[in-house]
Amino acid sequence: MNDLIEKLAAALGREAVLLGSDAEPYAIDWRRRYFGRALAVLRPANTDQVSQAVRLCAEAGAAVVPQGGNTGLCGGATPDASGNQVIVNLSRMNRVRSIDGINNTITVEAGCTLAQVQQAARDAGRLFPLSLAAEGTAQIGGNLSTNAGGTAVLRYGNTRELVLGLEVVLADGQVWNGLRGLRKDNTGYDLKHLFVGAEGTLGIITAAVLKTFPLPRARVAAIVALGEARAALPLLSLMQERLGSGLTAFELFSDLCLGLVLKHFPGSVAPFSVRHPQYVLIELSDMASEASASDALESALGAALEAGLIRDAAVSRSLAQFNAMWALRDNVSEAQAKEGPNIKHDVTIPISRMADFMKDAEADLVQAHPGVRLVVFGHVGDGNLHFNVSPPEGIDPARFLAGIEDINRIVHDCVARFDGSISAEHGLGQYKREEIKRYKSLLELEMMRAVKRALDPRGLMNPGKVL
Repeated sequence: MNDLIEKLAAALGREAVLLGSDAEPYAIDWRRRYFGRALAVLRPANTDQVSQAVRLCAEAGAAVVPQGGNTGLCGGATPDASGNQVIVNLSRMNRVRSIDGINNTITVEAGCTLAQVQQAARDAGRLFPLSLAAEGTAQIGGNLSTNAGGTAVLRYGNTRELVLGLEVVLADGQVWNGLRGLRKDNTGYDLKHLFVGAEGTLGIITAAVLKTFPLPRARVAAIVALGEARAALPLLSLMQERLGSGLTAFELFSDLCLGLVLKHFPGSVAPFSVRHPQYVLIELSDMASEASASDALESALGAALEAGLIRDAAVSRSLAQFNAMWALRDNVSEAQAKEGPNIKHDVTIPISRMADFMKDAEADLVQAHPGVRLVVFGHVGDGNLHFNVSPPEGIDPARFLAGIEDINRIVHDCVARFDGSISAEHGLGQYKREEIKRYKSLLELEMMRAVKRALDPRGLMNPGKVL
């Protein structure tokens, strides 16, 4: 493989080829659950260099692992331990190529962070609505490769709904230029959707044309107290009826979630003087004014209070209050990490069945593992729950994590009973690669393998992930 390293250095520049200890940080996933070893880490500066690198790797029979901000939760951007795989890290490819305000599009390279894309759109008077906790480090190529969801799916859809065109380096190094900002193109298979959500197993996304939207004139948030999680479902229906398309986010989190944030993030303040079993964070975006948005949200919440759906509500009166409310929800995941090891589940359930799923899954877990603590939060507006399991108080975390397969099976089997999916927005990576075989039909798996064989017949693109 020394010959390959020399060819890569000649094509990309020696400073763009990291070896040995310089490569080690790139071979560990964000949660430090997967520890790989790379032959080299490449940091190409443009699409042509990606193309050259992939072509050289293909000629040498070396597998390629595409990598963005490395913030994934399923080990999808981590090489194996063989030391024979090449990581292609796209961080240097971070240019905003163009913004078209009339067409409402922004064309960006895959190494742009999500926050950078959001800011570039905002500077042009536009909104790029994809939003998630890791947006400061997560890169748009990774968002596309995992079909990221986040907090605004209710109004704007997943990443798949936000992409119009892609530029992709294929497994043999050829470049497919599909950077077309068209909303209608009925000329055969919509090839871009093969690569969105494929986790780099079919090719490397190097650039994308993304949808933008007019900037809302106002964004108002409210935290609502509930007596039980089940009450969130009729509340969602009422908010949709009263607020229409302005309803941007509808996020559920439990009092246990709130308690972890208050414990691990000093300065956080509980939204009410009395604690409640469950909370919902609601965001309304308005094209008229903040006063209009506040009036509409308060009127809708008044109707919910009158109908007995909620216990209490607090509406943001300033940007600082708006951000503080969102921080209570956004910091749940990190607060749980600070609390100690936990077992994460990213599942989606038909919205109408979410409360029954939560009840059944909790009962199944408590019966098998008495004392477990459920840290449940998520995007109820689109059926996505982060159904995380923490060990009982006083239990050795390592001993608890040894039972991860049993806990995963309990949760995932319950998901299947409710016609759900074991991955809503985090992907499969290597974490759920084997698990998915239990829940997808043989026909579905074979159709996926057929696509893989057609675009990557030698299996060199991110092997060991998804399939």
